[in-house]
Amino acid sequence: MTQLFDFSVVICTYNGEQRLPEVLDRLEQCHQHTQAVLSDGVTEPIKWEIIVVDNNSSDGTAKVIRDYQAKWPGQSCPLRYRHERRQGAAYARKTGIIQAQSQLIGFLDDDNLPAEDWVTEAVAFAQAHPKAGAFGSQIHGEYEVEPGPELAPVLPFLAIVERGDEPSCYDSIKKVLPPSAGLVVRREAWEGSIPAECFLGGRTIQTMVTGEDTEVLTYIQRRGWEIWYNPAMHLWHKIPGWRLQREYLIPFFHGIGLSRHVTRTQSLAAWLRPLAVLLYMLNDLRKIAVLFLKHGLLLRQNLVAHCQLTLAIASVQSPWYLWKQSRVKPVRSLQAKTQAII
Repeated sequence: MTQLFDFSVVICTYNGEQRLPEVLDRLEQCHQHTQAVLSDGVTEPIKWEIIVVDNNSSDGTAKVIRDYQAKWPGQSCPLRYRHERRQGAAYARKTGIIQAQSQLIGFLDDDNLPAEDWVTEAVAFAQAHPKAGAFGSQIHGEYEVEPGPELAPVLPFLAIVERGDEPSCYDSIKKVLPPSAGLVVRREAWEGSIPAECFLGGRTIQTMVTGEDTEVLTYIQRRGWEIWYNPAMHLWHKIPGWRLQREYLIPFFHGIGLSRHVTRTQSLAAWLRPLAVLLYMLNDLRKIAVLFLKHGLLLRQNLVAHCQLTLAIASVQSPWYLWKQSRVKPVRSLQAKTQAII
């Protein structure tokens, strides 16, 4: 594909009619601050594009984009729309990668508000770190209801990433990787690392199983690319009050746990995986025992402890759950292809 731009912003959205305008307004502000220093020291405007990938929304998302396109700056920073009927963030991001006309692709969700210099800082970091296959933003929470200090252990799972003001490279041994919100990937790293079909597709109406972003980054890391944290790329993640409630958090942590067999073992050699599964299971069972010893019969009344218990139990279940899913996935893929033909 011809590379027409220096940077592509891909916004993945599902029923984002109410959320997208604020994100697009913020990106319009970014358009006024996109200057990059090139290798010869000359400062030139960054040529970039925005692609909104509609992940099969049922609201007025498409109309919102049409309305914005009618008043958008135009060729200097085009705003494009694509529809992806397969439900799940992994499919939406893949569509964004295919449609992007640049070597650098930055992902935003429809509740992410980038700083005015987010694009500029992304391009500058990529130039300074050519071995970085992907790098994440510093993500701050913008809460509808300010969480109490007791919820601090939960917040990193909500894509809040505040790891200080110095860039750092993620260590593959520690199994910690940045979330997809505010993530920038290098096309070369993606195309040379990601298989045609990943296992995890992302949350849908039917399931809260997540981890698709970690699976992708694991593939990139395995191919020898570095994954970085870039604190100069600031992003605010809007978190409504209901996302801090028990009714959301318990299914959310259950979904994270069910994905863990893939996200924990994908980077390991095949012969090591059975041993890793056993060791991870023993450690999860230890965590469950510690939680019950610490909290007793009141465990489920403590929201954070209940989340930790749910995560540990689902992590134990993960290998069997995903094995069952793998048996029905080929059938689902065939059904999806048949529907596409029809």
